[in-house]
Amino acid sequence: MSYPPPIYDRATGEVSAWLLAADSPPDVVYPNGNRVRYLATGESTGRTYGLYHWDFAGPRSGPDAHFHKTLTESFYVLGGEVSIYDGKRWNTTRPGDFVHVPAGGLHGFRNEAGAASMLLHFAPGAPREAYFEGLARAAAGETMTDAERDEFMRHHDNHWVED
Repeated sequence: MSYPPPIYDRATGEVSAWLLAADSPPDVVYPNGNRVRYLATGESTGRTYGLYHWDFAGPRSGPDAHFHKTLTESFYVLGGEVSIYDGKRWNTTRPGDFVHVPAGGLHGFRNEAGAASMLLHFAPGAPREAYFEGLARAAAGETMTDAERDEFMRHHDNHWVED
């Protein structure tokens, strides 16, 4: 297997790294206390990937079984326990556990045992920020008709199934 074609074509490097400090505020705070930090958005990575730090506050929450047609999703558990659905069953994952879900792979995640933290990685870098923000508005009481919710989910490549 070889390396992919170059995506940088200059003869010398450039100053382009960025730092997001650990104490930076969350980008989204849900009414239940869950917090999301945008570590690297699709826009900031040239659409190659998106990386998000998700903190569950404690009340049971998280998406049920679904799949994506346009992206892969990976989970790396940092703290607590996160239940992750692998298409067959819900698995209790703990710090250091990693789950990768190819496009089309059935999956879901939720906390069921209190506070937890994980990294979410999407490739390619889809604009998931609008999805997270829309869910937060809905959780805060903004209403959507069934048709609007269906369109919101379709637009954000979430296809729900029964687990």
